Amino acid sequence: MHVDSVPMPPAVRARPRDTRGYPVPAITPWEGDEPQFALTDYGRSADCAHGRLCSVCNTPIPRGPVWRVVGGTEAAAIGAALAAGRPYRNLAPTVEGPGHRACMLYASMVCPYLARPNARRGLSADAEDMTAHVLRGAVRGGIGAVVGFADYAYAVTGTHVLFRFLDVVEFRPHGTADAQLDELRAELARPAEDQR
Repeated sequence: MHVDSVPMPPAVRARPRDTRGYPVPAITPWEGDEPQFALTDYGRSADCAHGRLCSVCNTPIPRGPVWRVVGGTEAAAIGAALAAGRPYRNLAPTVEGPGHRACMLYASMVCPYLARPNARRGLSADAEDMTAHVLRGAVRGGIGAVVGFADYAYAVTGTHVLFRFLDVVEFRPHGTADAQLDELRAELARPAEDQR
């Protein structure tokens, strides 16, 4: 979906934009005037982790669940665990931080990689800045999902900020992310204090 056709959470609307009009997530580094969408900024990620800030909009996430968007392999693993009645444990940490529910629903639709099964990670990404499941050129896979977790843990090393997500509380799989549009509209229609 094009960025103009997706309702934007207010805090995302306040973010800087690239030349196409896409809002730039809080953890995205800049090179001059150009955001580097395929990369994650170490300092910004550390600030988000320490301050419990949304990795998309950079505003505080209230205590309680956090959300993230996952691609094919991880979405399938979560779905299989839930279908079998087993808890899902993400054993491999990720550099991708948590966010608000509305921000992650939004990101699932406007990020070209997250939105479509045949989308690929940017080739400009530095492999050292990414975990194995998000390598440059990697295909998202058949399904994606917006997933809510009870909480997260993180570690800030000398070179990376790594996240682990604990206890799935919501699983919203999609083939193409436009399937999340009605849920995003419903989330944004809730009073601001009730949004998650």
